[in-house]
Amino acid sequence: MGYFAHSSAIIDSDSQIGEETKIWHFSHIMADCVIGNRCNIGQNCVISPNVVLGNNVKIQNNVSVYTGVICEDDVFLGPSMVFTNVINPRSAVNRRGQYSKTLVKQGATIGANSTIVCGNDIGRFAFIGAGAVVTKEVKDYALVVGNPSKQIGWMSEYGHKLKFNEQGLAVCEESNENYKLENEKVTKLDK
Repeated sequence: MGYFAHSSAIIDSDSQIGEETKIWHFSHIMADCVIGNRCNIGQNCVISPNVVLGNNVKIQNNVSVYTGVICEDDVFLGPSMVFTNVINPRSAVNRRGQYSKTLVKQGATIGANSTIVCGNDIGRFAFIGAGAVVTKEVKDYALVVGNPSKQIGWMSEYGHKLKFNEQGLAVCEESNENYKLENEKVTKLDK
């Protein structure tokens, strides 16, 4: 076993858990999950069956990652954020097997207490502000806030708001990496 699980965590059979992953107090890893290397799963989390987490995924306390969700490498899920997996749930109607898919792409951050309505993918290095309710797809590098969420800017891979000049160029204040905005799409430029 190349991972750490607190004694209060429950790990169901047939789950694959990568090297150096940490699973903390009262968390439940359900059957048939695939969890990458160096992930950190906080206290009181549930990872439902067939969920896939890439490498270096950070999940803060009180998060449930439901069947149908895939998180690529380096995703950050803030405290008490919420995924849904059925668009029209009813207690008296069994909709198992009708789960919508949600893909959270590499490097995305989802802030505390945010809600991601199922079927809406989150782009690479996107940044979802705390408390946002995402009801549509989020572009790569987009910064979205509010309920329903709306895009208010663009973020660098280091998590800083980008300020584009008239030529559509911006520099991350921390990494000094260069970005270009063209046709409502941001790309990181090679140095």
